[in-house]
Amino acid sequence: MAKTDSPLTLGTKSVSKLLVQYSVPAIIASVATSLYNIVDSIFIGRGVGPMAISGLAITFPLMNLVVAFCTLIAVGGATISSIFIGQKNESRATDVVNNLMVLCLIHSVIFGGLTLLFLDDILYFFGATSETIKYAREFMVIILYGTPISYVFIGLNNLMRATGYPKKAMISALLSVAVNVVLAPIFIFTFKWGIAGAALATICGQFAAFIWVLIHFMSKSSFIHFKRDNRWFTPSIIKRIYSIGLSPFLMNVCACVVVVFINKALLDYAGSDGNLAVGAYGIVNRTTMFFIMVVFGVTQGMQPILGFNYGANKWERVKRTLRIGIIAGVSITTLGFILTESFPDTISSLFTTDPTLIEIARNGFRIYFICYPVVGCQIVIQNFFQSIGKPQISIFLSLTRQLLFLIPFLIILPRIYGTDGVWASMTGSDLIAFIVAVVTLLIMLRKLNKRFADATPINQNP
Repeated sequence: MAKTDSPLTLGTKSVSKLLVQYSVPAIIASVATSLYNIVDSIFIGRGVGPMAISGLAITFPLMNLVVAFCTLIAVGGATISSIFIGQKNESRATDVVNNLMVLCLIHSVIFGGLTLLFLDDILYFFGATSETIKYAREFMVIILYGTPISYVFIGLNNLMRATGYPKKAMISALLSVAVNVVLAPIFIFTFKWGIAGAALATICGQFAAFIWVLIHFMSKSSFIHFKRDNRWFTPSIIKRIYSIGLSPFLMNVCACVVVVFINKALLDYAGSDGNLAVGAYGIVNRTTMFFIMVVFGVTQGMQPILGFNYGANKWERVKRTLRIGIIAGVSITTLGFILTESFPDTISSLFTTDPTLIEIARNGFRIYFICYPVVGCQIVIQNFFQSIGKPQISIFLSLTRQLLFLIPFLIILPRIYGTDGVWASMTGSDLIAFIVAVVTLLIMLRKLNKRFADATPINQNP
């Protein structure tokens, strides 16, 4: 247990050093993942055309659902495994690994199979038109057939990071990205497979990472690994996985619902440029997700530190981790605000040469990113509650940002301001959700400070 890479150091090593150790690999992995999504979009936009960009944007809600059913178990499993390790319960942590593998396979087969049966109906509901359905269908068919690979890779990669192997988790993500970036232009430009080639390159990249994470958890040298004699389907563990994973699940479901509303609003209020407006949202969405994924990298690095120390009753270390995480999150989204407000046309031109699409995207960037700096703080706070096993609060904060405030804005503001109202709706909901998150955090910190006053260990090892 005294190995340098032992997760037990989460309770003793300097918090700032731990955050660098765990967050930097997660950030690198998140940046790489975001970049290959952006690169895919660039290849599709320049190799297939602007309408393919719009078709890809139509798939965003369905892709959110794909991710939702995966994160439901991946995040829950990662969180409780780190808590079990903090409690020095290695056997239960091993049970989590076994159970997570089974759940990944079950979820992927059920979700992927059912979605394939009703794919066209789903895509039309999400805003596809006769011009964009072809591209959306070609992309999603391949993605859905690859869900067993995707789910096992994502689920076990989260678990790898949570059980003390952040660098190996980073390598798996980078491996996926590298394979995708190499194969995507070959499939799109050389083989002329179009948007289907982009999807196939994505699955090939995930398959390479899938093999990597399986090798890790099959190795007896790993701190936590598959054990035949441990339990593979444990109702109590599954219940906790679902309970904690419900927050990111609902977050992604909400994102799905929101994107549907956004796409339909843009189609309704942009007139003859409706499809291009959806494509512009695709460009804005890819860009904002780049910075959000970097923040997620920070929160992924925070998660094992928070979970371990919360489980070990080291409250001061928990609070220090939170403070540093908020500063990092706000810094990242502030950088996003500066870049997008300063260079909207440059960013849009990476994806397309169509002047109308660039113009619509420019307007979207300028309005949507006005309040973007506060988004980083809101995301970190939301993930803080998830990491310490308080999913109800995390769910509430997810709903405020993505549903409770945004949907009413999307119903009201576009009627008054047209497409500008669509972009402004996202800005307004981000601002109000930030205020709610800060107030909620302050209230809960006061309660948790009282709770841990007598239970906190003398040596906090800050």
